[in-house]
Order: sequence, then structure tokens, then C-alpha cells
Amino acid sequence: MPKAKISREEALAFHIEPTPGKWEVQATVPMTTQRDLSLAYSPGVAVPCEEIAENPETAYDYTNKGNLVAVISNGTAVLGLGNLGALGSKPVMEGKSVLFKRFADVNSIDIELDTEDPDEFCRAVRLMGPTFGGINLEDIKAPECFIIEQRLKEEMNIPVFHDDQHGTAVICAAGLINALHLSGKKIEDVKIVLNGAGAAGIACIELLKSMGARHENCVVCDTKGVIYQGRTEGMNQWKSAHAIQTDLRTLDEAMKGADVFLGVSVKGALTQEMLTEMAENPVIFAMANPDPEITPEDAHEVRADAIVATGRSDYPNQVNNVLGFPYLFRGALDIHARAINDEMKIACANALAQLAREDVPDEVAMAYGKSLSFGRDYIIPTPFDPRLIHRIPPAVARAGMDTGAARRPIVDMDAYELSLKSRMDPTASILRGMNARARAAQSRMIFAEGDDPRVLRAAVMYQRSGFGKALVVGRPDEVKEKLDSVGLSDATRELEVVNAANTTHLESYKEFLYERLQRKGFDEKDVHRLAARDRHVFSALMLAHGHGDGLVTGATRKSAHVLDRINHVFDADAHSGTAGITALLHKGRIVLIGDTLVHEWPEPEDLADIAERAAGVARHIGLEPRVAFVSFSTFGYPVSERAEKMHQAPRVLEARGVDFEFEGEMTVDVALNAQAQAGYPFQRLTGPANILIVPARHSASISVKLMQEMGEASVIGPILAGIGKPIQICSTGSTANDILNMAVLASNDLG
Repeated sequence: MPKAKISREEALAFHIEPTPGKWEVQATVPMTTQRDLSLAYSPGVAVPCEEIAENPETAYDYTNKGNLVAVISNGTAVLGLGNLGALGSKPVMEGKSVLFKRFADVNSIDIELDTEDPDEFCRAVRLMGPTFGGINLEDIKAPECFIIEQRLKEEMNIPVFHDDQHGTAVICAAGLINALHLSGKKIEDVKIVLNGAGAAGIACIELLKSMGARHENCVVCDTKGVIYQGRTEGMNQWKSAHAIQTDLRTLDEAMKGADVFLGVSVKGALTQEMLTEMAENPVIFAMANPDPEITPEDAHEVRADAIVATGRSDYPNQVNNVLGFPYLFRGALDIHARAINDEMKIACANALAQLAREDVPDEVAMAYGKSLSFGRDYIIPTPFDPRLIHRIPPAVARAGMDTGAARRPIVDMDAYELSLKSRMDPTASILRGMNARARAAQSRMIFAEGDDPRVLRAAVMYQRSGFGKALVVGRPDEVKEKLDSVGLSDATRELEVVNAANTTHLESYKEFLYERLQRKGFDEKDVHRLAARDRHVFSALMLAHGHGDGLVTGATRKSAHVLDRINHVFDADAHSGTAGITALLHKGRIVLIGDTLVHEWPEPEDLADIAERAAGVARHIGLEPRVAFVSFSTFGYPVSERAEKMHQAPRVLEARGVDFEFEGEMTVDVALNAQAQAGYPFQRLTGPANILIVPARHSASISVKLMQEMGEASVIGPILAGIGKPIQICSTGSTANDILNMAVLASNDLG
């Protein structure tokens, strides 16, 4: 499967669209009336202020402190880029903040401090302590990071955690537990060589020693060689703590007979020759980024018995900090912890190791496009395993409670685990699954509007993301000009540009089209103009003849016009059973609405057809369909002939004997709200509906656009279902990313 690559232009566009940056602040309370303002601010806010002043612990009850983490850096060690300064680090810190939210529902705010003075830095963070439930330090160079973290731990009564150190250490420990298990070795017996005595390396070796690794069996190396007792060059107190009595002086010498290599250093630091000198079943954690100390290919070339992990997502066994820090803080925050101690970190590592040994859920395998099972190529869970949120935080919380770090212990752990499950956003796994299926399909995707910069950017992203081959319909010189204008000149050689002038199939296209249209008032000249000059018709003809696997269009013309043109080539109208299904994504929920594209005023039989089309789309994306036929009446009240067809449509489905849940007619609140549904105990839905079938196309359009504008819902679609070929029609307001999503949908063949 092709590996995705990200261009500079794509990365910049991602950070500027739809608004600059990666997160925003939203109120969780109503702020619409004078009474709301009085409660939220003066005079009502005085009451919780007095309560907190009298009992500081109630800050966790009356403010967001208990679910708020600060991601703080001074930018002195940004990724592998070095000292970029405080402002230069902000995109990374924003990214860390959204990872907290995405993976563990922890609210987070990034703070960049413009100082390299540890005293100034510590003072600034300490003074902000009352605001936060935890502090995540990030991208601070060694040795200052050690000084800063230790001092803040001593001076603050909330968790302070330098993720560059301990996040890497926890995931490394989890992987090593399983690697040693597979090798039949024990941590107290193995010889461990660490190359790289910076923040992450020191943290790794310290955590492993606290788990049972023996001091004398751990050899630490830096750029000067082995750290041994009596060495003075390039030493500091943190390195000195790991100096051993030994005659070894170089990494090459240290590797002889070693069981484990931990690399947090530079590309190429570990050679194949060194690897041949290691013990049987060696464990290699080559964690340098972006390029490891040795690649898995090079390692396995000389040692087939090696277990290899890296920091990269395109190799098995990725040591990824996102497996640790969100869940460590989730567990710590939920017990109002004073600190994250070693026992909590070890509990996190053990829980991760145990999770990797269990059967992998189907949705994880689907997201990665391959089967995963515990073994040499799967010793660490994947970041998108949905079980992480309800397996890791409870383990961390228990360890915190057992060691006295908890201010407020969790009484009902089973209820706690259930609450954690509800924090997962189901839309994320569904979208990942669709992306994985698209990469597996490797579809040749036809992008019909090659004269539009958004379409061209989407085509480039489609191809560079590894989804397949992008076929752009347009004139080569015009495509090149537009690519140049959006900074993608290098993509000119990547894209295949197709048009009527350079295809060898135009005559067969025209014959096919004339056969379809000759009894509909079109003569041969009309057919030539359509096939040779109309990009939508030409693209549809390509698809009909198998010269592409899917089609995306509609970004430059209204959907009705595009659908009319497609209907020249395919049967894509209300009489053929075609329907447009739009997906709304909002606050972790997905609701499909139909028909938003084809049927102007569907009758009961049409509504039943639309429901079946929507159910098919739902199942394809991983939802079990629950269909509600919605109206302004609920089960016959108030009576209206306008609602009668919504009352009849469920009866049509009953007669057909469909295999999914459906009910109606009902108002939208009854369809989507479990409490409202409880007022109608006879109704057949087992939970809130995820498919809404509406009375007419105009009501569907109004519903979607209202949710998009007022509710800020994300919209995918309309998904054109029922044609028999994967065709997706974008809206004219689509961004490049929207068009890419539609291409992914087409690649999934949801139609």
C-alpha cells in the first residue's frame, strides 16, 4: 500500500482553513438572557467564589479545573527542529492540545513562555497553578527540562509531566514488557544499552530500573561514548546517576551480548555489525525521529530473530506518545491527583502491554487495513484502538489511589469505566475506516473539474495520501497554470490529465451516448458537443466505460445541473431509485438525512426506497441503521394530510420485510432524543435514530443547511446512492478537504 506524503502547501493550508490554528473556545452554559449573564457572572458568580475560598477542593466542582491541562513550552527543543523559540513552538503545542481532546476528552490550552531562564519559567508556571488540573511540559531542551520539571513537582500540588521524557518512557516500557515476554526473558536479567542520554533517554532508563532492571546491567551511551564511573567529559548530575563501573567505552563495545537496544539518538547510530553481536532474540527500539537508528528492514536482514520498534507510523510497533499522555492525565484528573508518580506510569505501561495481547477489535483492523494480532510485529497497541480510553485511565487511577496521590478516589470503578466509554467520538473511527478502505481499494478517481484550484488540490491530496490514482479532466496547460497558482508546481508531473482531445475513446463514448439519447431529442451533433465539451458528461462516460473507478464532481456547478448531465450517461433520477444521502457530523454523532438531491416530492414507496438506500450507506460506514420518518406530527397527532405519506411509508417497509429498525411518523426531537422516545413506549426504535427520512427535498436541504450554519455541523455528501457506480456530487462551496472526503466516499463505493 503506498505511503502517504504531506506537502508543505498542504500542511500550511490545514493550519489556516477554515480558521487559523487548531482549536477554539466554546461556552458550556447558555449565555443568551439577562438571567444567564447574572448567573454566569455578577452577581451569581459570587456564590461559587465564596465556596471555593472557604474550601479550595470545591474548585473541581464549580470550575473546569478538574478537566483542564496546560501544554507549556519555551520552544527550545521543538520536535527535531531545535530551538525555534516560544512563538515557533505554538503550532506543536496547539496540536498537543487537540490530541488531549481527541483521545481522552481532556480540555487543554497551549501556553508558550518567552524565556530560556528556568527560574523565570518555573515562576510563571507556578503562578498559573490555580487555573489547571495538570501541567504538560513539552519541547524543552535538556538539562533545563530536568531542572524545571523537578522544581515544579516540588512546588505545585497538581500533576506536572514532561511528556518528552515520561511519555516516551511509558510507551517504551509497555513495548519492552511484551518484547521480553515473547523472547522468554526477564527484565532483571537482560543487558540493556541506551544510546542517547537526553530527556527521553534518561526517563526511559529510570522507569525501566524502577520496574526491575538492574543498574549494573544498564549501559548508557551519549555522543562521547559509554557513561562510566569516573568519566568527566560531557557529564551532568542526571547522566552521573546512571554511570556504571565498566571497561566499556564505545557503543560498539557495549552492544556485544546486549539483549535490548534503546535508541533515542540519531539516524544510523546502530549498525548491522553491532546487531550481529547482540544476544539471541534481540530487542531493538530505534526511536529516533524522523529516521530511526536502524530501519526494520536493515535489522531483519542480519537478525531475523530481532523484535524491532520505531517511532514511525509506517513501520510495525510504533512507540507513540499519544498512547500515554492523554490517558495518564485522564486517570490523574479523574482522581484529582496531586502528581503522576512512577506507580501510575508503570500501571499505564502494564495496561498497554496487556491490551496488546488481547484480540484486536474489527474496527482497528479496518482502520489499518490489515489484521493485527499479538506477536513480534504487534507488541504495542495502535493509537486508534477504541479500548484505550476505558482501559488505561482506570489502571492509572487505581495506582494513584493505592499510592495516596488521589484527592478524591473513585468509588464505583465499573461506573467510571462506563463513563469513559461514552467519551469516545464514534465519528472518528468511522472516518478512519473509510480512509483505510479507500487506501486498500486504490481506486482511479476521476476529478471532473480540473480548472478549479480546489479540485486540483484535492486530487493532489488524494494521490499523495495513498488513496489511489487521480485522473483530472481538463486542459494540460490550464491545469499546470492552476497548480502553479496554488504552489503545487511539483504536482504537474504526478497527475494524469485527461480530456476529449487526448483520449482514444471519444468515438466509443459518442456511440454509447447516442444510443442512450437518440430517442430523447438529441442528434449526433448534440451528442458530440456533450461528449467532447461537457466535462461532467465526459467524466461520466469515462466511468461508464471502466476508464476510472469513481467520479467526483459538482464543485463548480449546482448539483441539479450536474445530476442532469450525469443522467445522460446513467439512470440517476427519481424513477431509477437513486437517492442523495447527506451525513451530518455533530458533537460525536452521525445522522444521515435523505433525500437531499433527487426526489422533489417523494411518495410513500419512494420514501421507503430512500430509507433502504440510506440504510445501505449507514451499514457501509459502520452504523447499524435506525430509521425515523420525520414530520411535524408524531404518530398521527396533529392530523394532517401533509403528514399522511410519512405515516404510510413505514407500512411499506413492513410489507417489504426489511432487516433494519424503522419507525414513524414522528417529530425530530422524538427521533433523536431517548427521553422523548420514552414517552412512546410502543415505538420500535431501540435508541435515537441515526437516519432521518424527510418529506421532501426542500425540507432535507433546509435541515442540512440549518445544522451546518447554526449548529456548525460537518456535512459529508450528498452521497449519491443507487446508480450502481460510485459518483459523488460536491457542493459549490466545498473546500479542497471536502472534495477529498467525497473522493474517499466514492472510493468506498457507498452507492
